[in-house]
Amino acid sequence: MIPIRDDQPRFSTPYLNYFIIGLNVIAFLFELSIGSNNPRALNAFIDEFGVVPSYFTHALEGNAHASLAAGLLSILTSMFLHGSWLHIIGNMWALYIFGDNIEDRLGHGTYLAFYLICGFAASFTHILLNLGSNVPSVGASGAIAGVMGAYFVLYPRSRVLTIVPLIVFFTFWWLPAWIVLGYWFIVQFFSGAATSIAYTNQSTGGVAFWAHVGGFVAGILLIKIFPQRKGRNRYGTW
Repeated sequence: MIPIRDDQPRFSTPYLNYFIIGLNVIAFLFELSIGSNNPRALNAFIDEFGVVPSYFTHALEGNAHASLAAGLLSILTSMFLHGSWLHIIGNMWALYIFGDNIEDRLGHGTYLAFYLICGFAASFTHILLNLGSNVPSVGASGAIAGVMGAYFVLYPRSRVLTIVPLIVFFTFWWLPAWIVLGYWFIVQFFSGAATSIAYTNQSTGGVAFWAHVGGFVAGILLIKIFPQRKGRNRYGTW
């Protein structure tokens, strides 16, 4: 299922959401500029600024070539890097659909903190379940999964226009958000479980399903803790 748009109204302009989307696009264009001239340089760039689970293992073991502070910084930078056009378009479209309502609910500054914490929670989940992996992980998927988890809690009955494949053709349905997001989470969870069973020591790239699961769960939990923006009543007006 591919979400197209939702019908949940917002009552403020999501400046920060637009800024995050713009920052991701700029970072991706920078990646393309590196890769067009030197693919090896791009690989080195991703290794440096992506999340490599084994790096954290080495840092905790006291390896002189691995710094925990540098590892934590790589979690932040990895949130703004992507591996392909499809990767960034899918992520930014999901953020565009669901992020504005969460920013509307939390306020700009609080939304930024929420977004980044979900991203860190997603990366930590990925690291813990892939400790031996030398494969760098990049993408905003974990942080966006947190936004989706918050949306799942706050607006479960909002309708989402969704492309639904039916054997040999596609159709458009308005579905409740809890179905669209719940289905997405279930797919991520079982895909992560299947990947963990098949690859105990991952050496090739793939989708970081556990990061999606960790981010989504973090969003569900954190949205209950983070305060609603001041002046917002239960009708969304000020």
